[in-house]
Amino acid sequence: MAARRARDRVLARVRAAGVLSEDEETAARGEPVPTRRRPFPMLAPHLTERLVRAHPQIKVHRTTLDARLQRQLERLAAERAEALGPNLSVAILTLDHRSGEVLACIGSAGFLMEGRDGYLDMTRAVRSPGSTLKPLIYGIAFESGLAHPESLIEDRPAGFAGYVPGNFDREFRGTVTVRRALQLSLNLPAVKVLEAVGPARLVSRLRRAGAHPVLSDLSSPGLAIGLGGIGLTLTDLVKVFAAIANGGMQVVLRESKDESRTSEHKRRVLDERAAWHLGSILGGAPSPANFSNSRLSFKTGTSYGYRDAWALGFDGRYLVGVWVGRPDAAPVPGLTGIDAAAPILFDAFGRIKDPVPLPAAPPGVLIATTAELPPPLQRVRTRDTEESGVSHPQIAFPPDGARVDLGISEGLKAALALKVRNGSPPFSWLANGTPIRFEAFSRTSYWVPDGPGFATLSVIDGRGLSSRVSLYVQ
Repeated sequence: MAARRARDRVLARVRAAGVLSEDEETAARGEPVPTRRRPFPMLAPHLTERLVRAHPQIKVHRTTLDARLQRQLERLAAERAEALGPNLSVAILTLDHRSGEVLACIGSAGFLMEGRDGYLDMTRAVRSPGSTLKPLIYGIAFESGLAHPESLIEDRPAGFAGYVPGNFDREFRGTVTVRRALQLSLNLPAVKVLEAVGPARLVSRLRRAGAHPVLSDLSSPGLAIGLGGIGLTLTDLVKVFAAIANGGMQVVLRESKDESRTSEHKRRVLDERAAWHLGSILGGAPSPANFSNSRLSFKTGTSYGYRDAWALGFDGRYLVGVWVGRPDAAPVPGLTGIDAAAPILFDAFGRIKDPVPLPAAPPGVLIATTAELPPPLQRVRTRDTEESGVSHPQIAFPPDGARVDLGISEGLKAALALKVRNGSPPFSWLANGTPIRFEAFSRTSYWVPDGPGFATLSVIDGRGLSSRVSLYVQ
């Protein structure tokens, strides 16, 4: 009864102010009075708050958001954050990369969640991008003629003027194709390619995409930026991947339908063929557990110390970027892009209607096996190849520093394949300085260790040039 009287008083004041007509006031008085409190609508609070703050003179803001998708992804972010653990938050940014219109913007797992610092808009927070910049590194190499997806590159221990990166799983794969190196997100090949194309070029391409990388004022960009040693936001990374998805052209993000588009000046971030190659490669990346992929090109990333988990993916029209972590940047042991962020990415795409297939290859794309490539493209031109030339022998397998399990501790007497590239036959192999049986004119030989432990393998070619690796067999 009290609620009814209060409502009628409000209606009377609104009628007296001339906002309602007499008939409208009568109709409103006849409506039933609610019997319980209902939550106040609060869709896309971070984006709407940002628009109001930027344009306080505008009374009504018309956004590009898809209300259905926004509501579903807000619920998805809240559910996944709850399942992942306390203090964790989730941010999701979804857009149509053809038009640049933002379809969903989830800044946190819940705007009012104090324990998760929900008021912070994590789509705009500067964080370490982990491995998410590797596609752009390889894309620059593709368009520069330094590499092709089927070019060979070495994944073995290497140092770069005191910088000694390693792979996430601490293993090395030896000689791999660039396609495989990117799909497995191997660190050493990416750093070698970045050294060849130059860190400054990578930063320049980020800016061409519309990103605003945060770098140290004390030194110029170094090779560490390729593995996350740079500051970027989720919005920045979405712009980078949108350019890749859009055939290499910059995509200008739009959040408001009131924004003018007449002054847009888009820049080319990558060659169209290089961008298509990246989409093709990322379409074959290993999917997260319990998911199958026949639609998406995607890349994950994990920052140093397990502080940020990333996943960005696209099809022929839509792009989704996901960040998972703690807003206070505290480490979360075991938090990785493939396990924490990628499942959210795939679930988000499951809520997007009408999937669009990836585009066909543009004219001029070279599709070939490694052996069919022109000789300069069969191997990536990095510092290794420049220093070694074609005549110096190199042990292709096992890589230096490898740990090889041959089952020796279980009583097995397995043979280890030894492979050499470059150099001139005949080849002579030595294990710990002792000659072993070999096929002099074959580039593959076999060695059966006497027992477990450290070993040094050497190969000498017909010109007396040699190569050496150390490893541990067990």
